Amino acid sequence: MTISVESLAALAVEIQNGLSRSDRFKHMINSIHYLLQCDATALLRYEAQHFRPLATAGLAPDVMGRRFKIEAHPRLEAIARAGDVVRFPADSSLPDPYDGLIPDRHELHVHACVGLPLFSGQNLIGALTLDGMNASQFDDYSDEELRVVASLVGSALNNALLLEQLEQPGNAFTPDHARRGGTEESEMIGNSVPMQQLKKEIAVVAPTDLNVLITGETGVGKELVAQALHRQSARAASPLIYLNCAALPETVAESELFGHVKGAFTGAVHDRTGKFEMADGGTLFLDEIGELPLTLQAKLLRVLQYGDLQRVGEDRHLKVDVRILAATNLELRQAVADGTFRADLYHRLSVFPLQVPALRERGEDIILLAGYFCEKCRAKFGLQHIALSAAARAMLSAYRWPGNIRELEHAIYRATIVAQADARNGDILLMPHHFSLDNGAEVMEAPPPAAELPQQNLQDATRDFQRQYILRALQASDNNWAACARRLEMDAGNLHRLARRLELK
Repeated sequence: MTISVESLAALAVEIQNGLSRSDRFKHMINSIHYLLQCDATALLRYEAQHFRPLATAGLAPDVMGRRFKIEAHPRLEAIARAGDVVRFPADSSLPDPYDGLIPDRHELHVHACVGLPLFSGQNLIGALTLDGMNASQFDDYSDEELRVVASLVGSALNNALLLEQLEQPGNAFTPDHARRGGTEESEMIGNSVPMQQLKKEIAVVAPTDLNVLITGETGVGKELVAQALHRQSARAASPLIYLNCAALPETVAESELFGHVKGAFTGAVHDRTGKFEMADGGTLFLDEIGELPLTLQAKLLRVLQYGDLQRVGEDRHLKVDVRILAATNLELRQAVADGTFRADLYHRLSVFPLQVPALRERGEDIILLAGYFCEKCRAKFGLQHIALSAAARAMLSAYRWPGNIRELEHAIYRATIVAQADARNGDILLMPHHFSLDNGAEVMEAPPPAAELPQQNLQDATRDFQRQYILRALQASDNNWAACARRLEMDAGNLHRLARRLELK
């Protein structure tokens, strides 16, 4: 089967018309997936030696959270360097990054793979990957036809990225180097409604130079918010200095903040530059600000009010130009009422408060983050592939994550280590029994609001619902399948067959 001129013209019209949609990338990939009859299709953006998925079809939902470093994925590196259509033979020795990530397929390895690099002028901006379970799936498509597809998609991707940038608040004031300056480690993963709102608020306040108070539970990623604020500010070329106020003994806290001169106290054998001086012209991030001693709160307030400070043991004043970002997991209003935090300092710091949502409030972001950490684990432990089973995804989605993102990261790392005992050839499939989550912890009772639901076809959404519902019923039945069948009012044999089909057994 070849691609007709009419089909290519229809594809061009459809993807260009879809650029005005909020789900433009998903619309684009669905059109290509249908036209080329793939088992799995992915649209990737190229950034700083990484490929980041913008939209996928036929792949597990956690793929959207993964970040593929090209030096760790030979096939993606070949696509990035080729400059033309790349066809990988079915017996290629290069591992496919999507092996094990096509749901409902018992075969682990993809058999047909084509990569199309996408360009804007001479610059690589992304890639389109086509995968199939049949070794000859794409043999009938000529290279010339695929080049036309790549040209259409590359042009549409470039336009879509420009539109996305224009739609982001504050981008007119964001320096180009700041937009490019983020690294994989500092990226905020998530597309849920609460995260979209947080990213909008960051984009609004970042260029203003206002002090920001970042609040949220332990483990939600407040430091990443501070990094994003600095990166999108006019101070992005200057340093971001970090100080954990909770880790400072009161006897050295003043010296850490403001510095000291030689001989100021016993042990001061040389001059020391404080964090404020180090951050001059840039940003100072004060983590766990609620733990700062009252005596230092007054001195911090003076710096915020007048922009001058004194080193310990020195009379002269130093002028500094520093933007303050502060973070806390405490309720500072209550601390003010209790007299443990100064009201005037609180109001100086919270000119623009930002609340970071808990992981349990972020719906499908749980699976995106799980995919992100799976890819980190794969690289860290030198494994071929790490995939999440459908049952594991359902379990992770149902858990309430009292420790938030940090707990999820540690859970993925522990499960990977446990699963290595069952692994063959470096391929790992994480199952529920590999995790050691607190089974007594409350699970989330309600699905996320409709606006936060993953964009899936009806069959996949139905299967995910069945998995989660059966898993919860099984947990409520003390992992007894017969009791679970009675609770669900099903024949036990039918339940076992359904559970195997859903990969719960």
